[in-house]
Amino acid sequence: MTRATSLKQVLIIEGNIGAGKSTFLRLLNERLHIDPVFEPASRWQHVGDDNENLLDKFYKDTTRWAYTFQTYAFVTRIVEQEERLKECLSGVQVLERSVYCDRHCFAKNCYEMGVMQPLEWQLYQEWFNWLVDGYTIKPTGFLYLQVDPEVCYDRLRKRNRSEEAGVPLDYLKRLHEKHEKWLVQKDDVTPILNDVPVLVLPCSKDFEHNEGEMLKHVAAIAQRFNVEYKVNRAQQSGEQLSV
Repeated sequence: MTRATSLKQVLIIEGNIGAGKSTFLRLLNERLHIDPVFEPASRWQHVGDDNENLLDKFYKDTTRWAYTFQTYAFVTRIVEQEERLKECLSGVQVLERSVYCDRHCFAKNCYEMGVMQPLEWQLYQEWFNWLVDGYTIKPTGFLYLQVDPEVCYDRLRKRNRSEEAGVPLDYLKRLHEKHEKWLVQKDDVTPILNDVPVLVLPCSKDFEHNEGEMLKHVAAIAQRFNVEYKVNRAQQSGEQLSV
C-alpha cells in the first residue's frame, strides 16, 4: 500500500451491527478535523459485471458465502482506505470498522457457528496474517462504540436495510461478546495490535439526536488522540448549553 507522508493517525470505529458507526463517523466528521473512510458496503452490494449483491447472498446463505464474503471484505476495506489516502487532507483517517474486526469478530464467529469450514478458517488466518503485515497501516487507536445488543437490534430494525431483515437478536449477542473479548478483554489479539489503545465509548444512549451526548464522545476522542476541533471549544460548549 502507498503510504501518505502526511498521514499522522489512523483511528478505527468499531462496534456491533446497528451500533451506529456510520452515523457516528458522519457526526464526528462535522466536528473534528478528520478524513472519514466509510465501510465499503456499496462494493459488497454491487459486485462484478452482473452487479450481484454479495452482502445479501451472505445473509441468505451464510454457509455457502461466509468465506467468500470475508475474503472480499478484507480486499475492499484495504482498497477503500488506499483510495481515500490520496485525498487525505487532515492527516487523520477515521475508518468505519476494520479488517481486524473481520478477523476477531465476524470471521471467527462464522467458524464457531459452523458456517465456515475448519479448512477455510485455517486458510483465512494464514493469508490474513501475511496480508496484514504487508498491506495494512497499523492503527493509532480504536474507538469502540459499546452498545447493548438489544439497542443494536432496535436500531437495525429502524434503519430497515433489506439485507439485514433476517438478522436475529441472538446473532447480535454473539457479535457483542466477540467485540467485548477482543477490544475490552484483549483476548487472542493479533500481535500487531497489542499496544494499540482502545477508547470505549458507551453509546447505548441516543447520540444522533442528543448534541450533549455526542459532544461528550467528541471531547473524549479529541483529548485522547489530540485531534483538532473544526470550531473552538468555546463554541462547542455554547452549542452544548443551547440544547
